Amino acid sequence: MLDEYGELITIDELCELLMIGKNMAYQILNSGQVKAFRIGRCWKIPKKSVQALLELIPSSR
Repeated sequence: MLDEYGELITIDELCELLMIGKNMAYQILNSGQVKAFRIGRCWKIPKKSVQALLELIPSSR
């Protein structure tokens, strides 16, 4: 699922992956649920942080 993304994911890619809007993505980042950092005004999200979050979400299968 995450193989097509680089090691650092952008906010737009995070929204696409989690199927959420930007407001929710910023809430997740600001709450610390996903470890990320900023370079200037741009958020950079390590792919490992997103994988860890996805593992916490129960699947509907």
